[in-house]
Amino acid sequence: MLHSSRQSLLVLLLVVAIVPYFINLGVSSIWDANEAFYAQTPREMIEAGDYVTPSFNFQLRMNKPVLSYWNVAASYRLFGVSEWSERLPIAIGGVAIVGTAFVLGRLLGGTLAGMLAALVLATSPRLLLLARRIIIDIHITMWTGLVLLFFALSETRPQRRRLYLCLMYVAAGFGVLTKGPVAVFLPALVFFIYLASQKRLGDLRDMMLPAGALISLAIVVPWYYMLYGEHGWEYIGSFIFGENLGRYAEAVGEQSRGLLFYIPVMLADLFPWSLMIPLALWWAVRERRQNRVARLLVIWIAAIVVFFSMSGTKEDLYILPIVAAEAALIGGVLARAIEGDPARRPVIWGSALTALLLLAVGVTMVWVFAVANRYALAGASFVGAVAVAGGAGAFVWSVRRRVLGAMVTVAGSLVLIAWCVVLCTLPDFERYKPVRPFSAIIRSRASVGAIVGSYKFSLPSMVFYLDRPVMEVVLPDHLRAVFHTTSDVYFVMAEAEYQRIRDRLPVDTYVLARQPMFDLKPRNFLDGSELPQFVLVSNRE
Repeated sequence: MLHSSRQSLLVLLLVVAIVPYFINLGVSSIWDANEAFYAQTPREMIEAGDYVTPSFNFQLRMNKPVLSYWNVAASYRLFGVSEWSERLPIAIGGVAIVGTAFVLGRLLGGTLAGMLAALVLATSPRLLLLARRIIIDIHITMWTGLVLLFFALSETRPQRRRLYLCLMYVAAGFGVLTKGPVAVFLPALVFFIYLASQKRLGDLRDMMLPAGALISLAIVVPWYYMLYGEHGWEYIGSFIFGENLGRYAEAVGEQSRGLLFYIPVMLADLFPWSLMIPLALWWAVRERRQNRVARLLVIWIAAIVVFFSMSGTKEDLYILPIVAAEAALIGGVLARAIEGDPARRPVIWGSALTALLLLAVGVTMVWVFAVANRYALAGASFVGAVAVAGGAGAFVWSVRRRVLGAMVTVAGSLVLIAWCVVLCTLPDFERYKPVRPFSAIIRSRASVGAIVGSYKFSLPSMVFYLDRPVMEVVLPDHLRAVFHTTSDVYFVMAEAEYQRIRDRLPVDTYVLARQPMFDLKPRNFLDGSELPQFVLVSNRE
């Protein structure tokens, strides 16, 4: 009876944690940078009737394969072009990652471990937010996670080994069509190390490598063949050697990120559960001899983190594919402690530290939003209060050595926070995102030949909201040349930049709208720095 009640509680929590992934998907405007590219490119494909050659801002965009664009284009075809339909495939991918964590956890330590793994991942705030805005990294995490999962199933369910291996190669093919050869290279590296660590390299003969290559190539080759037919080798070569090998060999942009760059990233990805990661890895290393899945997951995490730590270009989302494995290990160690493992004292300490971390973040939010009143944001004070209450409650449970009580309290707090964020905080955050309202003004005024752009600040989401070419100008002389034209001109820029260049422009200009933008570094946020104001400037009154 106790086990049934416990399982019912975890199932209920998990369902309530997953629902926010789909609530208010269309309320927030498109986030600049990554989301804008994957929102507009599929629309340009549909409008041009060309599903082979991606374009953004009506210019070729060949730095990524095509599957993410196709997924969004299919959603547009089914539901129309909107923020909601663009984000639906991302949310589905996020939930698929949670499902992957559940099955990996179940293979590792039974149903309880699987439930805990899924709950840990589903309640991690960063995954929730990423699953509402960044399709390519969510989907490559989904596909590589499925590659890992099907390989694990082939190891633990030998009677269906061939089926799982075929599914693994299908997932690998879709992964390559999402982000390129890394979707095959990294899993292959992990599986090689895994087999070598057990002196089982001879088992490579049983992995259906020729058939698997054909399965993956059947998925990948058609698009590359059509791309070659239209553009030759130029873009294929630049993607494989420039976008992949080039980024690994040399830093792209101004970066000074050392070998330890991904340590804080790992802490952020599964916050606040991330303090359990060292404990989970220690437990898995201890279990590796009798538990193949534990060995596999440790190698998966270690290989990916080390591989990208050696990369010339380091981005935080590069190691996102490890989150399902991390969650599975955390679920496994929590399940052991809940079921009475004699060595559960470290888990009790880990749950206490997790509670204190949640409490500390809650206190910080209450101070910033309720006490100091530095910024106005609906629901932020409530989020802080819930984090304080949840952290304090979980700490009490930990002191009483009730790991399940502590875990459920933290998870329940995070579920409440997630609902508040999607229902209150994200909609209210729109007051700090001026692109959508500025674009509405431009649409109501701009002529067919109008010139639209941004100055010294990249705002690619303007292309989505205007569905017309948008200039990006960084030099004052170029901006002056733009305003020399007889056409109507509309430019978005920081108000400070406008004040510096206003008197140097060749014509009278007018501020049509003004709105703050949340563009602060964490340190400036904590210091209470004033938000920068952005203005929409035109040569037409």
